[in-house]
Amino acid sequence: MEKVKNAKRIVVKVGSSTLTYENGKLNLQRIEKMCRVLSDLKNTGREVILVSSGAVSAGIGKLNLERRPSSVEEKQALAAVGQGVLMMIYERFFGDYGHTVAQILLTRDIVNNEVPRTNAENTFATLMKMGCIPIVNENDTVAFDEIKFGDNDTLSAYVSVLAKADLLINMSDTDGFYDSDPRTNPNAKMLKRIPRVDESLYACADGAGSARGTGGMTSKLHAAEIACGNGVPMMIVSGEDFSILYDMLNDGVQHGSYFEPFEK
Repeated sequence: MEKVKNAKRIVVKVGSSTLTYENGKLNLQRIEKMCRVLSDLKNTGREVILVSSGAVSAGIGKLNLERRPSSVEEKQALAAVGQGVLMMIYERFFGDYGHTVAQILLTRDIVNNEVPRTNAENTFATLMKMGCIPIVNENDTVAFDEIKFGDNDTLSAYVSVLAKADLLINMSDTDGFYDSDPRTNPNAKMLKRIPRVDESLYACADGAGSARGTGGMTSKLHAAEIACGNGVPMMIVSGEDFSILYDMLNDGVQHGSYFEPFEK
């Protein structure tokens, strides 16, 4: 785990299932602990980028809705309400630990076109030099099918490439990648080290996310293909306890599944 322990620039992705309660509203206690741990890791000299879901959930809480909407229009409206709320929360928590955050909202056309892609790369590089913690989300209020990443697993992989990261840590409601669904198969085995993503792994993935998220194991494999195929190792670990980041990054202890970089 030397590549993990020696990683200087890390991208941490957290999804809605990690950041929210079962009712869909934000879990402020968990968010505060995440901000504290990431701030502490930054204090060691590392550079930290956070890819965060939660805008729609923040909008649900702000408007006191009883359920998560199903229509695209409602989700986009809630994202518009909630993105500012979410950033205010991050401003507060990271600010309490002495760090400045910056908001970056992306759509897939930025990745697919040379000029905006270069601009995004330069923005990440400049924010790192300034000592900021970029907080990235998809620009849900304007995204449509042709320019959507679709889920923040995919977004985080592209961010790790744009930012030239040393490591992508995907914090999930599952503590790693298994050879079958551990929720239904008690004999499922976690794959600790994965040298390459291939069809046999996709056959193991269930493809369905949680009720509060959009990505499942299939989307995480797709993210691993993007990141690892561009030289960035990726880990899938549990989002239940952010203190495991200390184990991995300070002590080199393995948690979850490690996807090795590979040549395309």
